[in-house]
Amino acid sequence: MNLKLRLTITQFLEFFIWGSWLISFGKYMTSLDMKDDIGTLFATAGIASFIMPAIVGIIADRWINAERLLGILHLLGAGCLFLASSVKDFDSLYTYMFLNALVFMPTIGLSYSVCYSVMAKNKMDTIKDFPPIRVWGTVGFIIAMWIVNLAGWETSSNQLLMASCAALFLGLYSFTLPPSPPTKATKGSSLISTLGLDALVLLKEKKMAVFFLFAVLLGICLQITNSYGSTFLDSFSGAFPGSFAVKYNNIFLSISQISEALFILAIPFFMRKFGIKTVMLLSFAAWILRFGLFGAGDPGSGMIWLTLSMIIYGMAFDFFNISGSLFIEQETPSKFRASAQGILMMVTNGLGAIIGNYGAQAVINNYTVDKITDWKPCWFIFAAYALVIGILFAIFFKNKQKTENQTI
Repeated sequence: MNLKLRLTITQFLEFFIWGSWLISFGKYMTSLDMKDDIGTLFATAGIASFIMPAIVGIIADRWINAERLLGILHLLGAGCLFLASSVKDFDSLYTYMFLNALVFMPTIGLSYSVCYSVMAKNKMDTIKDFPPIRVWGTVGFIIAMWIVNLAGWETSSNQLLMASCAALFLGLYSFTLPPSPPTKATKGSSLISTLGLDALVLLKEKKMAVFFLFAVLLGICLQITNSYGSTFLDSFSGAFPGSFAVKYNNIFLSISQISEALFILAIPFFMRKFGIKTVMLLSFAAWILRFGLFGAGDPGSGMIWLTLSMIIYGMAFDFFNISGSLFIEQETPSKFRASAQGILMMVTNGLGAIIGNYGAQAVINNYTVDKITDWKPCWFIFAAYALVIGILFAIFFKNKQKTENQTI
């Protein structure tokens, strides 16, 4: 089989697993009368993202082929998802989904490492050849969302069973990939180096310290609509029972993922033309609109505002996540780049996601009475938060503007 196709299948399945349940799981929990604990459960991904990548990285660097470790983790994940599909009480569901997060979240980076390793050994151009492979991960995520929606599984444990089957298949498939052997850590490496935290020294530089601080603050926004978007749209089922956004809320929410894939293409132009500060400010502005348009919209006359919120998500997510990663690549010494990228993931998808999920849960529960949530003030509070930290970022982040012909 063509090598690019094999790696494409890996990326497709990696994100198909996640898309099977991530967007619809809040609605599933609501159907089990667990609405008050949605943020608590979704915070497990943040906890896992904070502690597991370094541990898995050490194992892959020292003892076991990356593709085999990828297979083992997905097989364990398949078991966790299967067990989660069989329980209806929160404690058991939380336990199995937390275990699943611990084994799944590090596989995202690990799947990238496998692709990079295989491509390097086959003298492929990673900058040119990897993006077309990676974009199929987003396609897999979207297709999984559509299947769950069209099959009527948003309130069914079948979404977890589908994810479990995909994880089982990818787990077995990973063992057939070309070998990616351990690179072996340098003898005498410090614990900090082994954990991939060398780049902490960068925090001595004010610009980088401010950047990472705001990475945490903006990271708080990243998963709120993933956690609560489906539940929010479902709240209109009484007033707008036949509307597209209610009946096919997963498909409607998938516009955000489609937008995400498209906005990636605009990043090189914006980074070259305006620089990281302006691009990051555009991300803050997009998050304000993402939340504010949710608050202003409904599936009736306000459908245009909900649709615009879906479209603006691509700018909100990509102009922070992807541009931030490119900024790290350009601004840090080569010996710290990998470590700095790892820390960026830890503070955004880890620490930021943990705070964001618990914070959003507290706000939403505060505006919930007799199981009915007043969503409008919740979204406006989140929009106000994005506005405040956007203003603070504009004031405190200083970065010398570079011309269009210079590097980012």
